[in-house]
Amino acid sequence: MGSCLTVGPNEALVVSGGCCGSDIKTYVVGGWSWAWWLISDAQRLSLEIMTLQPRCEDVETAEGVAITVTGVAQVKVMTEQDLLAVACEQFLGKSVMEIKGVLLQTLEGHLRSILGTLTVEQIYQDRDQFAKLVRDVAAPDVGRMGIEILSFTIKDVYDKLDYLSSLGKTQIAAVQRDADIGVAEAERDAGIREAECKKEMMDVKFKADTKMADSKRELELQKASFNQEVNKAEAQLAYELQAAKEQQKIRLEEIEIQVVQRKKEITIEEKEIDRTDKELIATVKRPAEAEAYKMQQLAEGEKLKKVLIAQAEAEKIKKVGEAEASSIEAVGKAEAEKMRLKAEAYEQYGDAAKTALVLEALPKHCCQPQPSAESKHRLLLDFPSCAKLT
Repeated sequence: MGSCLTVGPNEALVVSGGCCGSDIKTYVVGGWSWAWWLISDAQRLSLEIMTLQPRCEDVETAEGVAITVTGVAQVKVMTEQDLLAVACEQFLGKSVMEIKGVLLQTLEGHLRSILGTLTVEQIYQDRDQFAKLVRDVAAPDVGRMGIEILSFTIKDVYDKLDYLSSLGKTQIAAVQRDADIGVAEAERDAGIREAECKKEMMDVKFKADTKMADSKRELELQKASFNQEVNKAEAQLAYELQAAKEQQKIRLEEIEIQVVQRKKEITIEEKEIDRTDKELIATVKRPAEAEAYKMQQLAEGEKLKKVLIAQAEAEKIKKVGEAEASSIEAVGKAEAEKMRLKAEAYEQYGDAAKTALVLEALPKHCCQPQPSAESKHRLLLDFPSCAKLT
């Protein structure tokens, strides 16, 4: 029986031992592996970055000056199979502090040995080069332990004899001297440059003034030429304008002459029109008006004639109607009187009257024609005395 073991990417798992006395070792990074109980051994090795601070105190340089140097190194166990196996052989079963102690001693030894070959100026002024040299020298030794140097930098360099500060003062004085010299040279150069600039400025100003004067002269010449051309053009325009005015006057006079001629023609045409109108009035309008008046008088006479005839006819009909009405009224009265008289006669004569009445009823018109009522009426009018006899 056994168990399944897992490990993260920041650790290495080493499984050794097995059945039948096997010496095969299994290295696992960020994975799993099988381990038998009792007969297999499983150990872990950290792969995290380790920070080291190597420090070398009072180490004499090539000039015999004792200085103290402090550095910072970042190291870690390499994960390649062969190098991981080497690191496991060196550090498996040790704590991180023990591993750091081994690596720190190694780096400090190399740092101390390199310090003895360099001057203080080289160490102090070119720290990057010094750190690179330490890293290049120490890398093979720690690499044989399965360790990789990721970075190495110099943190601090100082001494107890104020050599570095004196060096700094000297350097500062030299820098100050160089600065003063540089300022003086700069001022000198500035003065020279200023003089040159002024000279150049004067040259440029002279050239500019000369060019401006030339331009001004050319401008004046151009103005003169332009004014000459303008005056010439104005004279030409004035001449053309005067000619146009004269031509316009001539044209106006011609137009006035034409207007006068046209007025005369219009007067003649008006007189001709008046003559023609009078001739038309005399030859056409007057006879036409006379004929129209004649026709109008004839029409009015005919109309009046018809009106008078109609009035006469109406009067005639009225008179005839009145006469007939009067005759009928007279006949009616006569007949009534006759009937009254006959009635009285019948009452007086009795049978004789009745016989006479029968005789009257007989058709006398068979023997002789009977007079009309109009004839009888006229007869009664002519001879009123006969009414009683009737």
